[in-house]
Amino acid sequence: MANRKGNRWALRLLGAALLLAVLGGGWGWWHHIHWQPDRAAFPIQGVEVGDRDGQVDFVAVKAIGADFVYLDASTSTLARDDTFASNFDAARGAKLHVGAVHRFDPCQPAEKQAGNFVTVVPRDASLLPPAVELAQLAHDCPVRVPDAAIQSELTTFLNQIETHTGKAAILKLSSDFEKRYHIAATIDRNLWLEGNRFQPDYGGRPWAMWTANSSFDNEATGGALRWVVVQP
Repeated sequence: MANRKGNRWALRLLGAALLLAVLGGGWGWWHHIHWQPDRAAFPIQGVEVGDRDGQVDFVAVKAIGADFVYLDASTSTLARDDTFASNFDAARGAKLHVGAVHRFDPCQPAEKQAGNFVTVVPRDASLLPPAVELAQLAHDCPVRVPDAAIQSELTTFLNQIETHTGKAAILKLSSDFEKRYHIAATIDRNLWLEGNRFQPDYGGRPWAMWTANSSFDNEATGGALRWVVVQP
């Protein structure tokens, strides 16, 4: 009889512990998706937006604390974000500072990628510095691309889009790309790094921008936005 009572209490305690774990996990998840870095520490904050985010109310984006927006613009040699033009006009209308992002493809020639970018992104001195997303590795290229060629092509691409925009680009660098190609140490541009909640250090030097929450829940889209801060 005593053993049965002991077993019942053990099961109740186990059930209570599991319930607390579920509640704690749920609270942690809720806190994560609603988390923004302290504005006292990072006064300038904003978002990255593209067609994956659906329809975005940029007035609402500004109301929840964004000062700027980087818009996904182009990828590789031909792909373009279908929402770039409408997002560009809407973000400007909401009085947000606007920049453009190109997703660099290590398998494709720099000149053709630059041509794609400059066709999409207007020559406008008021735009923020262009950002180049470096995430795709060359492992799956149809023809092998040596590491030295990737750095050379990237340098060519940067020179061409910087001539178009009149501003030095920002390297939006993933940890995998940096680990493979060590770009931060070889190309002297400001870094935009990623790391949910925790400040990233994989660039090996101070970053200029940080994607602090890649799934920030908000009223502007009804979904998740990529929340970005600027190093003060």
